[in-house]
Formats: sequence, structure tokens, C-alpha cells
Amino acid sequence: MAIKEYIRKKFFPHIWCPGCGHGIVLNNLLRAVDELGLNKNDIVMVSGIGCSSRISGYVDFHSLHTLHGRALAFATGVKLSKPDLKVLVPMGDGDALAIGGNHFIHAARRNIDMTAIVMNNRIYGMTGGQHSPLSGCGITATTAPYFNIDHDFDVVELAKGAGATFIARTTTAHPHQIVKMLKEAIMHKGFSVVEVLSQCPTYFGRKNKQGDAANMMEIFKNNTTPIGSKAKEEQPDLIERGVFIQRDKPEYCDEYQRVVDQAMQ
Repeated sequence: MAIKEYIRKKFFPHIWCPGCGHGIVLNNLLRAVDELGLNKNDIVMVSGIGCSSRISGYVDFHSLHTLHGRALAFATGVKLSKPDLKVLVPMGDGDALAIGGNHFIHAARRNIDMTAIVMNNRIYGMTGGQHSPLSGCGITATTAPYFNIDHDFDVVELAKGAGATFIARTTTAHPHQIVKMLKEAIMHKGFSVVEVLSQCPTYFGRKNKQGDAANMMEIFKNNTTPIGSKAKEEQPDLIERGVFIQRDKPEYCDEYQRVVDQAMQ
């Protein structure tokens, strides 16, 4: 199936700002789905609120555009009722780890078979550029006009601690890696987390003097390195890219069905 068959063409052109990284994520998500040969009727995309959540409006899958921070809760209901479906949950900073943080850790703990795509642009872009739990100390935002003093979450380490069974990180400057990771995450049996560092030139780039989208993507290239590289030893502050966790563990829907089967005896 051609990639164009997976999109709702009538909703284009999209509403993202010029240079926004979320379009790159959408592009490579569609490539991953296409390369896997998935039937679009077997996919459900669930999103909350925010720039990233608009993705669910552009794909021609079954989709739910839900409440801010509650995408994983809705996705859990979908998966439990229709466990054979592939469930994709695109999220931004807030949906994933601010208002949605509690849902994130418990979805990971339960190991529900779905793919959480965390588009980390370190800012609340849709509502005016406020700092988020992923912004980090020292950045400037509309709610931190001098500098931010809040420490940020490490998405990978948080997902590890919560029990996710597939965890990966890449950036919009590494599109082939996005496709590869998403394919692996979608086919993994369990709760998968793929963090994609995504540029927001409108609010983060401008306020933090990082330039336009091209400049910000160059920063991603220069400030990240593959897991276990020699560069990481020499420059400890580099952010690692790659698959951090990939392991088997009983999946929640399968275990739930065992309970149902036992109750029916």
C-alpha cells in the first residue's frame, strides 16, 4: 500500500509551524507502518491534546482524539476490548509526562501491548511556549523568562524504572532510525516507548537562541551519539540514541484473558 493511502488528505496542509519536527515523525511513522505491511483497519491511534496529538487527525486509521494527558488511559480501554489491534499513542511533553505521567508509569508497569511515541520538543508549543517536565534547567520559556530551575525527566530512565519492555530514543535528524525503531516497537509484544527529540523552532528555538529548524537538527546530530560509543566516554553529556531495553515479559491483555478463562470455568 502506498504511504498516501494511510493519510486523510482532506485535512492537509497541516497546521504545524514551518520547521516543526512533528511532521518528520508523522512521515516516518507512516513509512514504518507501510514497510510492516499493516492493514490500516488493524491500527488504532489514540492521542490527547497538543501539537503532537494532531497526528491522529492526519492518519486514515481508526483514531481517537481524547483528553489532555489521558491518551494512554483511553488506549488501554481500546486494547483490552480489541487486543488484536495495533495501538499507537503519539504524545508530547504534557500528555506523556506532565498531566499524563501517572498513566504513563502504570501503562508501562502493566506491560500493555501498545506503542507510546513521545515527541520531546522540551516545550508546550500549542499553548504559548511554557516550560515542561522535559525542558530542563537553564532553558528560557514564556513561564521562565529568566531561566528554568526545574530538573527534567529522563524519558528512557523513567520508562526503565516503570517497567516498559521496549525503550528506544532517536531524533528527527535521524529519520531512518525513527523508521527502524518504530517498526521494532510496533511489533514488540508489550509496552513500547520510542522517544523522538523533536525541534520546536517557534518557541524553543527562538527563545533559546538555537536558530531555525535546520540549526536545531544540527544540534541533535552534534549532541547525540549511539549507545555505548567511544564519544560518550569522552563527552559524558552527549545524549545516547538507540534501543535501550528489549525484553520479554507477560503482557497485560494475555494475563487478563487468563483471569477471564479461569472465572468462566
